[in-house]
Amino acid sequence: MLTMIDKHLHTFYIALSFLTRIPVPIKGEVKQSDIGQSILFYPLVGALIGLILFLLTQGILFWSPDFSSDVLAAVLLIVWVLLTGGLHLDGLADSADAWIGGLNDRERTLAIMKDPYCGPIAVAVIVLLLLLKWTALSALLEADYAAFLIVVPMLSRALIIVLFMTTTYVRDSGLGSALLDFLPEENYLWLSLLASVVAYLIFAGFASILLVALVVYGLRAMMLQRIHGMTGDTLGAIVEISEAVALLGLLLSV
Repeated sequence: MLTMIDKHLHTFYIALSFLTRIPVPIKGEVKQSDIGQSILFYPLVGALIGLILFLLTQGILFWSPDFSSDVLAAVLLIVWVLLTGGLHLDGLADSADAWIGGLNDRERTLAIMKDPYCGPIAVAVIVLLLLLKWTALSALLEADYAAFLIVVPMLSRALIIVLFMTTTYVRDSGLGSALLDFLPEENYLWLSLLASVVAYLIFAGFASILLVALVVYGLRAMMLQRIHGMTGDTLGAIVEISEAVALLGLLLSV
């Protein structure tokens, strides 16, 4: 039993070290199979990010009940980005540059995604998305609706599982290939997804998750049309966009 617990902790730490900048005690060798198994814990890592944001919110409001919702939203957004190290924002930036500069050409689009430089389109998209998140966060906090913070990052990372189950990964190497080659059994993937959806519905409601599903379906269709699948960058873009859409959808429930 202890060995099984240690194994699960090991794969959880791998997921945590990849998706966040939280220091983790990874011991021993990190195998390709461990990387693949770690995808099961992506929603849990998202929930942990959300829990940190929620506790930070409660701590600030306990100390200062009249704290400005605008300023609090800005603080939360900064911590949110710092916790993830801007990992998914980088994917969003690369995808934005590639989609505009790719001129509807698959190979050109994939080549631009590999370019480490960030163009003006990427900067504009990041600024606009963060502005959208900040505005939605402020409005939700103003409405005293903070529990959503726990489940929004969880849902966005559960979508990574959905995409790996349904969409071709077009790169021949990289972390995505390791994940795809060593995906856990489908039953475990479905269990992780079901737990994420149930938790989201409890904390956030149906309207938000429906809006996210529709937007992600449209983004996936765009990926299939342009590059015939997905890359790590497009996954990052979907994580960021789905979080913004989820926050907007939550405003429908307030």
